Amino acid sequence: MDADERDLLEQVLRKTMTGASGTAVDASLADLGWTQMLAEEPGTAIALVFRLLGETGAHASVLNDVVLREAGSPPGRTLALPYTGGTWVEWTRDGSADGRVLDPALPLRRVAAGAPVPLADGRRALGWWLLGSGRAMLALARRHVLDRHQFGRPLASFQALRHRLAETYVALEGAEAALTAPGDDDTLALLAKAAAGRAALTAARHCGQALGGIGFTAEHDLHRHIKRALVLDGLLGSARDLTREAGTLLLREGRTPRLVDL
Repeated sequence: MDADERDLLEQVLRKTMTGASGTAVDASLADLGWTQMLAEEPGTAIALVFRLLGETGAHASVLNDVVLREAGSPPGRTLALPYTGGTWVEWTRDGSADGRVLDPALPLRRVAAGAPVPLADGRRALGWWLLGSGRAMLALARRHVLDRHQFGRPLASFQALRHRLAETYVALEGAEAALTAPGDDDTLALLAKAAAGRAALTAARHCGQALGGIGFTAEHDLHRHIKRALVLDGLLGSARDLTREAGTLLLREGRTPRLVDL
C-alpha cells in the first residue's frame, strides 16, 4: 500500500467512523478488506484503523482479529481478554454488553478467565487507539482555549493552560515514538502500550482542566473520550500494571534496552 492509497483509505475510514460505530464499522471494515489488510500489512492496518477509532470516538470489535492473528487463529470469533485487576472480558461482536463498564457504549462483557494468548499486537493496537483518543482530547481543548475569552483575553494566552497542553502534546508525541519504534519484541509492545496509556490519561487530566465544567456536559465530546481512555487503558494491562511488569522484566534480565531500541 503506497502513500496515496493510505491517504485515500484514511479518508474513507474517517468518514465511515465519524458517522457510525460498533457493528456498522465492523461491516464497513469487512467491505474494505480488513482481514486481508491485517494479514498482508498488519503494522499499517493496525496503526491506521485503531488511531482513527480513537480520533473519531467510534469503536469496533476488530481487536479480536488482531489477537487471533497473532495467535495463529482464523478471524471472526471472540476470545477472553485480560483486564486490569485480575478480571477477564470479551469484546462481543453483536454489540451486547453487561453494562458494568465505565463506558457503556463499549460492548464488553465479563467472562471467566481464558487461555493465555499473545498480547503484543493487541497492546500495540490499543496503544494506537489511546493515542488517537488523546489527540482528539487535545484538539478539543486547543479549539476551546483559542475560541473562549476570560478577563478580556483568550484562554490560550494564560501560561498555566499553555503549559498543560504543551505537556499533553509532548506525552502524545512520546507515545507515538514508542509505538513506531522498530522491532517486534514483546517488551517494546508492553512499553508502548504503557506510554500510550499514560499519555491518554495525561490528556484527560489536562484537557479536562482546560475545558472546565463544559467538558463534562452531555453535549460535549470530551467526557466520552475520557471514559473511553479509562476503559482502554485497563484492557490487556493498565499503564501502571505494565510499568511494574516492565520493571520486573528489566530486573530479571539485568539490563535496560538501548535508547535506539526504544
